[in-house]
Amino acid sequence: MRLNLRELQDDDEREALAAHSEFPDWEFLLLHTPEITWHDYVLRCRDHRLGINLPKGRVPATFFIAEVDGEIIGRASIRHELNTFLTNYGGHIGYGVRPQFRRRGCATEILRQSLDYIRGLGVDDVLMTCFDENIGSAAVIEAAGGQLENKVDFEGKPLRRYWIRKQ
Repeated sequence: MRLNLRELQDDDEREALAAHSEFPDWEFLLLHTPEITWHDYVLRCRDHRLGINLPKGRVPATFFIAEVDGEIIGRASIRHELNTFLTNYGGHIGYGVRPQFRRRGCATEILRQSLDYIRGLGVDDVLMTCFDENIGSAAVIEAAGGQLENKVDFEGKPLRRYWIRKQ
C-alpha cells in the first residue's frame, strides 16, 4: 500500500463529500459548509495553511487527504501551533480513516507522515489526543511513541492526552 498525504484539489469534490457523509458525528471535512463552492473550500483550506482568513479561535493548520491508488481513504489536520483549546483537548494532529479502510495500517501511516510534516515546520514535541474509548487510535498514538500525560474530561467523556517527543 502506497499512502500519500496531499492537499485537496478541485477534482476531489465528489469523493471527499462522500467520505464526509460517512462520519455523521465527526467532521471529516473541517469547516466545510454547503453554502460555499467546492473551489472556495479548497482555497479556504490553503488559506488556513498560510494563516490567512482564520476564523476566531483557529490556528494555522494544514488539511491533507490521504489517498491510496487514487482513492481517498482518510484525512489529517495538522495544527502548526497550539492555542488553549488545542492544548487542553485537540492537540497538534487529528486524523481519521474511512470505515472501510480501517485495520489496514492506514492510521499508522497517516500519523507517521503527519509527524514528518509537522517536524518540518519546527514542532518537535507533538500533542495528540483521543477519547479513552477509542482504543484503535490510542494504539496508533502509542506505537508512534506517544506517552500518556493524563486524561481530562471533554464533553462528559474521558480524553487521553499524549506527547510524542522527537527522538
